[in-house]
Amino acid sequence: MNPQLFLAFLVVAGALACTPGVDWAYSIAAGLKQRSFVPAVAGLCSGYVLHTVLMVAGLAALLAGAPGVLGWLTVAGAAYLLWLGFGTIRSWRGASFGPGAASASGANPADSKQAESNQFRTFLQGVGTSGINPKGLLFFVALVPQFVSPEASLPVPVQSGLLGLTFVLLAGVVYTCVALLSRKLLHSRPGAARRVTLASGIIMVALGTVLLSEQLIPMVAGIAWQ
Repeated sequence: MNPQLFLAFLVVAGALACTPGVDWAYSIAAGLKQRSFVPAVAGLCSGYVLHTVLMVAGLAALLAGAPGVLGWLTVAGAAYLLWLGFGTIRSWRGASFGPGAASASGANPADSKQAESNQFRTFLQGVGTSGINPKGLLFFVALVPQFVSPEASLPVPVQSGLLGLTFVLLAGVVYTCVALLSRKLLHSRPGAARRVTLASGIIMVALGTVLLSEQLIPMVAGIAWQ
């Protein structure tokens, strides 16, 4: 790969991963509700791995070139964010980093199974949060190819895959740092934990509303002009 292009990609991808958004909100909120934030971060990263696979296979470009498909994907992603955001808002009163919350789930086998089920659900929700995000799809379609060099020794699909996985690694590191810092700052502060959870839910709902309006407003305007 071209070293200069790769370094430039590291700067851009790192800046994007460090930009607060729905991924940050979800990782923080999931860490507040669960004893571990690892399933949330792993789910978010897995969603971007899915985007990377689609990009390498060429499917991402086809989806981005089909306005109708991308529009419905945006609607689905917006609806999912709204559902996830409202669920987070409903649970904000129970958010806490108290010491009992971390150990209660292992008190008996039934609680342990419930904790495993919750972690798996958190992982799947993380996959959905990043995997169904059309803006993530467009990031891989529009940005990654700019850092691929046809003159490099590696084939273009291999370069694209390596760049995509590099972003996944950067995102995983950033989201882990965000979750760790949040846990440290909010430990034994249930009031602050609840406020952060509520804010995370509001961010998800706001982003979902924006995505939905981006599709519905032109649709309604088109109907009105007919």
